[in-house]
Amino acid sequence: MNPDTTAYVQWFRQSSPYINAHRGKTFVIMFEGDAIAHDNFNHVVQDIALLTSLGVRLVLVHGARPQIDAVLSKLDIQSRFHNDLRITDSEALNAVKAAVGMVKADVESRLSVGLPNSPMHGARIRVVSGNFVTAKPLGVIDGVDYQHTGEVRRIEHQAISELLAQRNVVLLSSAGYSPSGDMFNLTVEDVAQHTAVALRADKLIIMGEQSGLLDDDGELIKELTCMDLEPHLHGWKGEVRCHAEAAIRSVRQGVPRVHLLSYADDGALLQELFSREGRGTMVTQYAYDQLRNARSDDVVGILELLRPLEEQGILVRRSRELLENEIQRFYVIERDGMITACAALYPYSDDKAELACVAVHADYRGTNRGQRLLEQIEQEAQRRNYKQLFVLTTRTAHWFIENGFVAGAVAELPQERQKLYNFQRNSKVFFKSL
Repeated sequence: MNPDTTAYVQWFRQSSPYINAHRGKTFVIMFEGDAIAHDNFNHVVQDIALLTSLGVRLVLVHGARPQIDAVLSKLDIQSRFHNDLRITDSEALNAVKAAVGMVKADVESRLSVGLPNSPMHGARIRVVSGNFVTAKPLGVIDGVDYQHTGEVRRIEHQAISELLAQRNVVLLSSAGYSPSGDMFNLTVEDVAQHTAVALRADKLIIMGEQSGLLDDDGELIKELTCMDLEPHLHGWKGEVRCHAEAAIRSVRQGVPRVHLLSYADDGALLQELFSREGRGTMVTQYAYDQLRNARSDDVVGILELLRPLEEQGILVRRSRELLENEIQRFYVIERDGMITACAALYPYSDDKAELACVAVHADYRGTNRGQRLLEQIEQEAQRRNYKQLFVLTTRTAHWFIENGFVAGAVAELPQERQKLYNFQRNSKVFFKSL
């Protein structure tokens, strides 16, 4: 088997838990009008088709701002904006109707491709659209009449749910209709957010120009909670801020996870959904990684985590039987059923306790998991009225020093622990007062 085939097989096997987890779930996927004009959009459509074949229920919400601009430009009509929202007068509304219709037809035609030798051969995707979005006028704000620019009033979620149950893909646009028959130009974020909330979707996926959210150093933020996201908003503007605000609103109204990806990044959708590492930014109400007390069914996962470190001599080898007997002393960080980090607290006399077996999976080092476990261990030790933590290490002395530990001597260890000290390993001893 050549390396490419081996990597493919390995990735496919690792993705199987996600395939099972996503089957039957409802995802709302939002993409800007710019996405449709991008060279990579055909690949995005192919990935959407793959999701439907895996049993995911999909609602697609498309924008049309650049297409509206193009129609207005041809008609030599200048649009007016206020607070980054288009003021949709009667002339602009006609452009909205034309552009939304063209985008809708374009997306439907791409989802209908089923030629032999194409990635979508045999997909047979049924796309349904309709007047599922009830809108109302935005009105007058700061003295500005937005005319035919509106906001979502209601999503016909029951009708959409019935169509999804029949294995249809539902396509929504950034336009809505009032009970009186008026059409309103909406923001795509508003439609996507309300749709995800109304359907109680499992995920809202926002595909924009940027590969998720970036920090002040330009590095991708892999995941964060709403609380962590809010302080970043003041430094962002335009599309990025709109997407971030939509993510916060969606999560706070019950959508478990919102993912922000780039439509220009080939394969980003699949990598985000079918790998632990992801490809963009995930926003949740609470921390995605779960730090908790270890359970008996974590033994295998902890053993797999420890094995590489034991083989390198960094940790003392533990048998399965020993770990099973001591599992109540362990804390773990879990992600999607995988133990990514662990640590243990062993009580001793003299008001001292040992911090032991600190381990972080190689793929997740540098992500503060070690610090989180240390904080948890310290809190638990303080709760039990221990005055001092100690740790024995051969390779990670600097990390413990950076986290407040100071070097000590074997003779300072509790007598019971001194008897167990392995002079062949010659571990260094560090203490931290609590």
